[in-house]
Amino acid sequence: MPAIVRFPEVVEQALAIYDAVFQNKNQRQHFGEYLTGLYIAQRKTVNGIHAEYVDTTDQSCLNRWLNESPWDPVALNEARLQELQKRHDTRYSKYGVIAIDDTLIDHDGKLIEDVGYFWDHAEQRSKIAHDLLIANYVATSGKHYPLEFRRFRKEEQCREKEEEFKDHTTLFLELVDFCIAHDIPGTFVFDSYFTNAEVLNPLHARQRDYVGDLKYNRKVVWSGRVMSADEMAASIPFESRKPVETDGKEQWYFSRSIRIPKLDHKVKVVILWKNQNEAVASKLLITNQLNWEVKRIVGAYRRRWTGTETFHRDGKQHLGLGDCQLRNGEGQTRHTYLVFTAYSLLLPQMKSCRAQEWSTALVSTIGDACRAVLHDTLARTIRWVVDKVQEHSWSSEKICNHLALT
Repeated sequence: MPAIVRFPEVVEQALAIYDAVFQNKNQRQHFGEYLTGLYIAQRKTVNGIHAEYVDTTDQSCLNRWLNESPWDPVALNEARLQELQKRHDTRYSKYGVIAIDDTLIDHDGKLIEDVGYFWDHAEQRSKIAHDLLIANYVATSGKHYPLEFRRFRKEEQCREKEEEFKDHTTLFLELVDFCIAHDIPGTFVFDSYFTNAEVLNPLHARQRDYVGDLKYNRKVVWSGRVMSADEMAASIPFESRKPVETDGKEQWYFSRSIRIPKLDHKVKVVILWKNQNEAVASKLLITNQLNWEVKRIVGAYRRRWTGTETFHRDGKQHLGLGDCQLRNGEGQTRHTYLVFTAYSLLLPQMKSCRAQEWSTALVSTIGDACRAVLHDTLARTIRWVVDKVQEHSWSSEKICNHLALT
């Protein structure tokens, strides 16, 4: 049922904010249509979004806007990040965290550019997907948002196009360089997949703080000999472990500066156990900041989940991050930046002390915010119906016909 007769308030605000990114009225109109669809359309594809509108152009116009129209998605992303720096709760800070991780974006079509079969560790199966590396920022307020992304392409795909193959490490460092080029402060945090010399040495050379998760089988230099990290952890006596509390959770730790083969700098290792007498460590973290307190190291790493998994989940479940079925790689790239924009527009509402004009209540999740946008949109449709009855004397039959209710 087409029910959108006017953009919701949050989208009207976006049209004013990002006016300069687009060249003409038609481009801005499609921008508003697509954003609204990402919030409230049941199917967040081009066809699904187009079907939600009462009065609109042909579906092909929205398709061409996403695939071919001459607007720059990078400029949109730059404007988005600049806009976020105007708010105290999303502004960059040296105490912020930059979390980098990859996520699989499921797709149905095998003909979509850059898709491939990837193994999903969570679902324990192989799936057709895009593999995106996303850098997310976690502000000191706890609010978080994506900064930039890179799409991984398999080596055979690059060979077919006669393009350079870039592995995950190369793409990771491109995201690091993006943050440095944009003067984005903060500590880089990542899981054990990226805790290797190929990542850690360049990060340290760029004079950037990091906290990484260390694999149990990673070799370390301990007591004058090389051993695995879990052997090192098992050698720590119970009485040498100390309690630490972060975010209300108590753990036991041991910390020491160590050497790791192939690293050109010393690191501080933090070994964590759930209980003092636990036989096996629950987590091993390392950082290049030898003078940091354990609370700061553990606190930074705990925000990795906030900065990666939360956005990945919300982007897929509520904003259609994986719903775009366009075969064109440029269209897929633009869709991703538009999801970033849709997400960031909701941040002022999140955990706010008062409701925004377009919401009747405070919200705490992206799902709540999307439902608030839906309520605002439906209220505008109802006002449109009342206006057509009172001011234009439309009959109920004409209104139903116009809204495709018959």
